[in-house]
Amino acid sequence: MRATLSLGRIAGVRIGVHWSVLFIFLIIAFGLAQGRFPRTYPGEAPVVYWVAGLGAAVVFLASLLAHELAHAVVARRNGVAVDDIVLWLLGGVARLKSEASNPAAELRIAGVGPLVSLLLAGFFVLADWLLAQVPAPGLLIEVVAWLAGINLLLAVFNALPAAPLDGGRLLRAFLWWRTGDRLRATVGATTAGRVLGWLLVALGLVAFMRGGGFGGLWLALIGWFLIAAATAEGKQAQLRGLLAGVPVRDVMTREPLTVPVALAVADLLADQRYRYRHSAFPVTGANGAPVGLVTVNSARQVPPGKSGTVTVGDVMVPLPRTTVVDPDTPLADLLPRMEPGAEHRVLVVDQGRLVGILSLSDVSRTVNWLMHAAPRR
Repeated sequence: MRATLSLGRIAGVRIGVHWSVLFIFLIIAFGLAQGRFPRTYPGEAPVVYWVAGLGAAVVFLASLLAHELAHAVVARRNGVAVDDIVLWLLGGVARLKSEASNPAAELRIAGVGPLVSLLLAGFFVLADWLLAQVPAPGLLIEVVAWLAGINLLLAVFNALPAAPLDGGRLLRAFLWWRTGDRLRATVGATTAGRVLGWLLVALGLVAFMRGGGFGGLWLALIGWFLIAAATAEGKQAQLRGLLAGVPVRDVMTREPLTVPVALAVADLLADQRYRYRHSAFPVTGANGAPVGLVTVNSARQVPPGKSGTVTVGDVMVPLPRTTVVDPDTPLADLLPRMEPGAEHRVLVVDQGRLVGILSLSDVSRTVNWLMHAAPRR
């Protein structure tokens, strides 16, 4: 999932939010400002409830960010590179560029998230007690109490032994340690995730039919998300097993056609070499080194009247925003970082020289060949 808005970096990790965060943010703020807070402490002005609701929602999102940052920091300390952190409708996700090298590292990376949420819950419980001794305004105490409860719930829910939750990662680490087989461990964790997901869907629908209203539908939605995510993770694990031992050099398109960075967009679109062969091309500088990636679609977005003066360098995806790997990178490790779309092509660079380009269609052809190739005797 790509971030709609970038918030910068924290501890060297890119932080972003998806547009769906606005939806959950408003749901939390509305539910507290129009529901829980007026019922618990009636008599305040509506604006006071809204300030309290919005403040609680902001701190809750900050708690989610702290949870994901903990994963990212521990992952980096265990040799796993982190792409970014994205907050979205159902929480947050720290996107890792590879997997843990052993069960112990997996245990540390997965376990720190719920631990941080649990520590935050304890912090808010202590703060709530201290505020009650002052005494502080009752509404403020209620906000802190809600934050303590929601962080505790976040810790407990994420610790459930089902992928893709943190508890599913902990279960996978245990199964990996017991069996020595990461693929079998992943299958076990994703199966648990689907079982939990269907259970939540059933409970949510029953609650809705019994008058649970939106809460029941929300529970069912979370269950459906778990089913979809666990299924996708299971399929990806099978692909990783199939592609084990295959380097990028065996799958990439070698010596791809490149585009000079100073070429006018009009010339790019007029040249038949670029118009009919592919939907994206590596962009090279004056010294022949790769500097980015340009898509035919992005070039076509330039108004015809300006295409003669706008260069490829103006519309390309710059190199820091593209995925760059060396030819010996295991394809199985690269697979989680690949996304559909011409703008997500992977550039293969060997000692500063562009040697290939890789797309999901290249991977699909390889997978199809591996699945249907009959072993020779």
